[in-house]
Amino acid sequence: MKIFGTFTLPFNREKTYQNLHDPAILGRCLPGCDALERVGEDEYAMTIKLALAGFSGLFAGKIKVTEARPPHSFKMLVEGSGKAGTLKGEGLITLSPSGTGTELAYDGDVQVGGAIAAAGQRTIDSTAKMMIRKFFDKFMEEVNAKT
Repeated sequence: MKIFGTFTLPFNREKTYQNLHDPAILGRCLPGCDALERVGEDEYAMTIKLALAGFSGLFAGKIKVTEARPPHSFKMLVEGSGKAGTLKGEGLITLSPSGTGTELAYDGDVQVGGAIAAAGQRTIDSTAKMMIRKFFDKFMEEVNAKT
């Protein structure tokens, strides 16, 4: 499944980049996140509760940041698994100045397997979009509260 989109954030590019790499902020912003901790340079372990079309459960996985070009861009690799299935994704996040804020563009691919894949492409796609929207809404709230 292909995922892509843009968000305009009211923070400058440097502040946006820095906060996108703060595990405390990310843990509070990821929908369903039970735990997110740094386990290495640009690598995080996570536990997330996910509910999708009648399937729900705990997923354990990792996030790895690669090809970091602060404050311009980075790639993110995500993988997780749980009783309901597996998730693996890769995406490029690009940050561009936009007025007094930043335009964040994301472009990636996600594969799901196991029982959760039976939910269907449309359901998975709409759930992914909803989770991304919730992430950025909470991200703006968290970064505003931090300053």
